[in-house]
Amino acid sequence: MRLAHWAVNAPLRPLLLAVLTASVVLPAQAADLVTITRDALDNNASLNSARAQYSGVEAARDVARGGLLPQVNASGNVVHHEQFESQSSARAVPDTGVGAGADAGVGRGDEDRFNSLSLTLEATQVLFNEVTRQQVTQAEREIDQQVYLLAATEQQLLIDVASAYFDILRANEVLEARQSQERAIGRQLEQASEQFEVGLIAITEVEEARASFDQSRADRIAAESNLQVAFEVLEQLTGQRYADIDSLGDMPVALPSPTDRDYWVEQAIQRNPQVLAQQAGIEISRVGVDIARAGRLPTFQAFANYQHADNDIDAVRGYDASSQVGISANLPIYTGGSTSASIRQGTYQLESTQYEFESQRRTTIQQVRSLYTQVSNNVETVEARQQAIVSTQSALEATRAGYEVGTRNIVDVLNAEQNYYNAIANYAEARYDYVVNLLSLRQQSGLLDVPAIEEVNAWLTGEQVSFTLPDGGEDSYQRAMDIGAPPTPGM
Repeated sequence: MRLAHWAVNAPLRPLLLAVLTASVVLPAQAADLVTITRDALDNNASLNSARAQYSGVEAARDVARGGLLPQVNASGNVVHHEQFESQSSARAVPDTGVGAGADAGVGRGDEDRFNSLSLTLEATQVLFNEVTRQQVTQAEREIDQQVYLLAATEQQLLIDVASAYFDILRANEVLEARQSQERAIGRQLEQASEQFEVGLIAITEVEEARASFDQSRADRIAAESNLQVAFEVLEQLTGQRYADIDSLGDMPVALPSPTDRDYWVEQAIQRNPQVLAQQAGIEISRVGVDIARAGRLPTFQAFANYQHADNDIDAVRGYDASSQVGISANLPIYTGGSTSASIRQGTYQLESTQYEFESQRRTTIQQVRSLYTQVSNNVETVEARQQAIVSTQSALEATRAGYEVGTRNIVDVLNAEQNYYNAIANYAEARYDYVVNLLSLRQQSGLLDVPAIEEVNAWLTGEQVSFTLPDGGEDSYQRAMDIGAPPTPGM
């Protein structure tokens, strides 16, 4: 695809080149974030649609430019003619002495058949047509806008793939916590049932344990569903299914660098492709006003034509030929007010696009500021959630010890179990919120590209999260969720 007519900021050009020159990747069985991202760049339907739309806009520029180039047309026809002529006239016949003068009818009938040939060759060249020239300019601005929109589509795909990838890992860690919680509370229920049978505790404690177990089972089922849904989202984005993906290891949890929030806002104003696309829209509308105003100007074009005619009528020999060379001009004097109305229409459209640009600019600034704040809070939240695991684990051990000596009841133990596994799940949520929000901040600032994905990919480990197709076994829930080929976590 030719991109010789980019009129865009230099930082976006490598980004678009990465989209348009992405290599074909074969379906993977085990993959990391970079591999899956490249698969998405190749196979994503929305991105391929945006690429095709860019090519269409580029072709529209060539269509408009054709109006300024020479136009050559040839026409001709061959005709078979059949003519029949029947005419009569009345005239006085001289007196011959035979009788009085009388009128006699004189009749005539002619029939003719012949063939004719005519050829016309005409060439024109625009000398001055401001409307067409401005239309070419507008087409160039539309290409500029489409470059930004294509870059925005790619960046959106990158964040969508990263979010789907980490949603799978998030759901897997939450599922592991819920499975461990169900097993722990299940053991607690068994222990309570045994103690009730020997008369050590009341039935109410057994029922409390059973209620907690049922809730933990419901939480585990919901976590399985979330994992399956997350994986289906990734498959929809890439068009491929992966048997294993790499998990997230230790990672640096720090404030965005640079730590100045205004830096990220400034980058967003200068580089966010949605903002730049709206700004290009202003230029498109401004040229639209110039096109409407150009409707009042004269047009000039040079022309040359040659005509040749011949036929095979009897008694007619030779052929007719003529040629012309000249310049034609056209000046619109009155168009019923349509030109003035077109100018007003274009002016209002320009005003509308200016407001749309301002709205997009304000929205982007607000989103960048919010994401920066969220990432900053995520840094503290990850640390707090990690410490909460240590605290709740200590509280659980103390509560279990108190239960064994009779100072705490089973409800206290169940609550401590719930708090501990909730802390584990919340820690996983906090870690992945940090990663996704950090990438979203880069996206809104116009800085999300494949190298940024590679930087995050370095945080992944060789340990893999596996998915296998359900075997339609004994779990009725998995059978209900079998809507094609839903994955289940490998055990």
